[in-house]
Amino acid sequence: MSLEEENSFQPPLNKLKKLFKLLGPGLITGASDDDPSGIATYSQAGARYGLATLWTALLTFPLMAAIQSMCARIGLVTQTGLTSTLKNHYPRPILYLMLLFSFPAITLNIGADIQGMGAVSNLLFPAIPDYIFSIFFTILILVFIIRFSYRTLSNILKWLCLPMFVYLIVPFLIHTDWKQVMKYTFIPTLKADKDFLLILVGILGTTISPYLFFWQATMEAEDMTHDPDKIVVNKQILDDMKTDVNLGMFFSNLVMYFVILTTGIVLFNAGIHKVDTVDEAAKALEPLAGKFAYVLFAFGVIGTGFLAIPVLAGSLSYIMTETFDWKGGLDKKFYEAKQFYITIAISLLVGLSLNFIGISPIQALFYTAVLYGLTAPVLIAVILHICNNKKVMQGFTNSILQNILGVIALVLMSMAAIALIYYQLK
Repeated sequence: MSLEEENSFQPPLNKLKKLFKLLGPGLITGASDDDPSGIATYSQAGARYGLATLWTALLTFPLMAAIQSMCARIGLVTQTGLTSTLKNHYPRPILYLMLLFSFPAITLNIGADIQGMGAVSNLLFPAIPDYIFSIFFTILILVFIIRFSYRTLSNILKWLCLPMFVYLIVPFLIHTDWKQVMKYTFIPTLKADKDFLLILVGILGTTISPYLFFWQATMEAEDMTHDPDKIVVNKQILDDMKTDVNLGMFFSNLVMYFVILTTGIVLFNAGIHKVDTVDEAAKALEPLAGKFAYVLFAFGVIGTGFLAIPVLAGSLSYIMTETFDWKGGLDKKFYEAKQFYITIAISLLVGLSLNFIGISPIQALFYTAVLYGLTAPVLIAVILHICNNKKVMQGFTNSILQNILGVIALVLMSMAAIALIYYQLK
């Protein structure tokens, strides 16, 4: 390659480097939404109903982006997490209600993810029991969180997004009718049965999850305090944040879309309609799509677990820390923020214990969905109120479009919560 040809590659490469540097909390938040338990939900949708739920990726993307953008703006403007904002400006019962539901929901979610990682690892290496893998991953993640600084941890989490690209590869390794794919993507399909409705509720609860609200706001606040270029909020900072959040949510929904697509083509068409866990989905792929697709799927689950579990545990610890005025933060050493890291350790150990007390991943996912379903509408309503409160947000309140998208998200999540409660009591 000549010097002239080499120089022609420099501008695109520089742009990519600049974009990757800009990406941070939004990308990590979006990618962590596709955790092993989320992949299990999407796999169930594809296995049971084929391509019929592909359209939900288009529906949830703008809603996710709008809500997460509001949370990010709260963190940037107030330079505190969502918990502190609730604590400083709203009645304490709202805060304590969020805490009451968040601790069990997040620990159950962590438990389901740890079990999922252990189960697919056992498929790859059958000689080693799944619980051994679960214990190993739990210890490794805990050391990973305690050992590294916030800046290092943030960069590592960004690179951990890469394994999720495996889900975009699998459909191209198998025969895919792209005309059918486009049809189900752009023409919503609705079925008048309880199980289909519950799948839609599960997808909504998995994509628009309350723990992500807390993580997004807190990480943006930490970015403000650690970046010397970010002294006060300005248009450029807000534009960079929107790019980060929008790309993160787009990436999240792209992975969701391709998981539904893969399982909808391979498993549904093969008559495999009951898939309750990610290891079942991975195992079912092997004889139908080939070992390469199956191994890619399994490694993708492990990679997403390493990304999502620190986000889940970190979110819970930030909620607890801000509620009780403890010293905390991923930028601090263990001895500087013992309660913060002990909370993370407890959440991981409680999650791990699900392997040994008889709660299956599918049960953990169900309980998590119920708790998230009950808290999400309340939190979205509060976030909307905060983002329209000039005393809190100064000159950075919501636009009309942001309010419209936020209200749509609120209505859909409220309907999902009502449907979930109705069908469980019926």
